[in-house]
Amino acid sequence: MPPQGAAPDPYRIWLSEVMLQQTTVAAVKAYFLRFTTIWPTVQALAAAPDAQVMGEWAGLGYYARARNLLACARAVADLGGFPDTREGLTALPGIGPYTSAAIAAIAFDRPETVVDGNVERVVSRLFAVQTPLPRAKPELVALAETLTPQQRPGDYAQAMMDLGATICTPRRPVCALCPVNEHCDARRQGIAADLPLKTPKAPKPLRQGTVWLARQGASLLLEHRPPKGLLGGTLAFPSAGWDGRDLPPPGPARWREIGQVRHVFTHFTLDLTVRIGDLTGNPTRGELVRLRQIDREALPGLMRKVWDMAQPHLRG
Repeated sequence: MPPQGAAPDPYRIWLSEVMLQQTTVAAVKAYFLRFTTIWPTVQALAAAPDAQVMGEWAGLGYYARARNLLACARAVADLGGFPDTREGLTALPGIGPYTSAAIAAIAFDRPETVVDGNVERVVSRLFAVQTPLPRAKPELVALAETLTPQQRPGDYAQAMMDLGATICTPRRPVCALCPVNEHCDARRQGIAADLPLKTPKAPKPLRQGTVWLARQGASLLLEHRPPKGLLGGTLAFPSAGWDGRDLPPPGPARWREIGQVRHVFTHFTLDLTVRIGDLTGNPTRGELVRLRQIDREALPGLMRKVWDMAQPHLRG
């Protein structure tokens, strides 16, 4: 929170909103503090090398957000600052309807309607909306718009999000402590805990692939993932078969299987077979990096699992 009387910083609001997409506050807090320490302004972030930002983002997941973060920071730096309207913010890379509304309301006091998952839950209960999510989203946004005030919309937006996060929770909402319980149709009907209704999710498909740990002396082969797509732009061990790329091993070696790691993505589950081998010739892709120079924390979550499995086989 800014000091009393200080204007909210749109850079910090934007950064926090991007980091919190599909991620919890607990997971984001350390990343946010580190980012704002290393890059205290949007101009500083805009000037940062891509690889450094991707390395600091490693572990937060959804790596397209990190690529869009850099693209947006550079666009804002070119403009001389953040636009102060929802329309101007939406025109920036990686900023959608929710994020633009949040920045406009909280940073610039625009009367925009901010609807995240917490607000959807509060509104669905206030109006006892029976339409299941995600089909109910347009209806919930329209109802939320009827509540948005012209005065202090940023404070109101944060209050609604906090209400959903702390009192109007997914399970066992604390209706007795809710400041708007007298206006809640779902509470009157005794169905607050059942809302919002959700369409059952289809089971996630299972994909399979291979990752190679190519060793040469005290070095291991690493490569940067393609800039777009799964784990885009991150540092990783060579792999194939799970991401639409049908590639051969990254060099000549006598490969042996040491196990399998499982990783759950948003839309599928991955079983990745881990193979290790000593290169007998030049690698066909990637770059050899000394083992002692490999930073586990700079790897995405999937590759951290591979690294951890490989440790007993890399010693000696």
